[in-house]
Amino acid sequence: MDKGNLSIVSEFVLLGLCHSWNMQVLFLIIFFMLYLIIVSGNVFIMILIITDSHLHSPMYFLLANLSFVDMWLSSVTTPKMITDFLRENKTISFGGCMCQILYVHFVGGGEMVLLVVMAYDRYVAICKPLHYSAMMSLQKCTSLVVTSWSIGFVHAMSQMAVIVQLPFCGPREIDSFFCDIPLVIKLACIDSYNLGILMNADSGVLAMTCFILLLISYTYILLTIRQSTKTGASKALSTCTAHITVVVLFFGPCIFIYVWPLSITWVDKFLAVFYSVITPLLNPAIYTLRNKEIKDAMKRFRSYYMHYKGNI
Repeated sequence: MDKGNLSIVSEFVLLGLCHSWNMQVLFLIIFFMLYLIIVSGNVFIMILIITDSHLHSPMYFLLANLSFVDMWLSSVTTPKMITDFLRENKTISFGGCMCQILYVHFVGGGEMVLLVVMAYDRYVAICKPLHYSAMMSLQKCTSLVVTSWSIGFVHAMSQMAVIVQLPFCGPREIDSFFCDIPLVIKLACIDSYNLGILMNADSGVLAMTCFILLLISYTYILLTIRQSTKTGASKALSTCTAHITVVVLFFGPCIFIYVWPLSITWVDKFLAVFYSVITPLLNPAIYTLRNKEIKDAMKRFRSYYMHYKGNI
């Protein structure tokens, strides 16, 4: 293609979830309520863990970080989707589109590694309980969390280094509610088939590596639980069930988006919503409903609040 005829694309058009105005109004109400629940739920868990001394342990330190990551992941795409329901022209600037790609992969990649760290924490607690204090000290936990963020950042920058170099000159419609790499690459003024496979492979390798490490960790954990006493096994299994549920909910959509893409528009949109809205929504509920210590901390928080309110 003659480079002299190329025009620079300054913005993209997001086609959103649907075209019906009535459905968009309905989605506006639904996703606005869901986003409020996501933010309030995850913030509440972080406050609970920070303020309750009974929860000052490695597992809850990691859980607080997961809540922060979930809230951030949802905040990258959901507010833009909600405001677009009110607009006829759903546009996003080129810079805004690149920022969405950067932060989705930065936060998403970091969360994948963080889930592996949480699985490692449970592995040490259940399989090597006598060494738990030494192996999962606050310094070690902090370094593991920093490592998860670092891997997410490197992953995101490896994607951005390629995307920002692509020429965009023609079509600018993205059939989704946010910018994601597979859809943006298709708009480049080059033969993007092989590049699309390469970029999906980049995300897929990270996702599958983390998923395999998680499978190995939980396999060891479940084998150890089988040999434990009934009381200890019940508590450990309850905690691990919550972790495994979160892993399945997070990695399921990721695998079908990047590792084994179905290329069916409505399925891709559903997976994107699940990945960026439903999973951050469900994580607080899963850990709250399945965890006795969190429930007890909520009771203490409520008692303290009522006592404080009564003294005013």
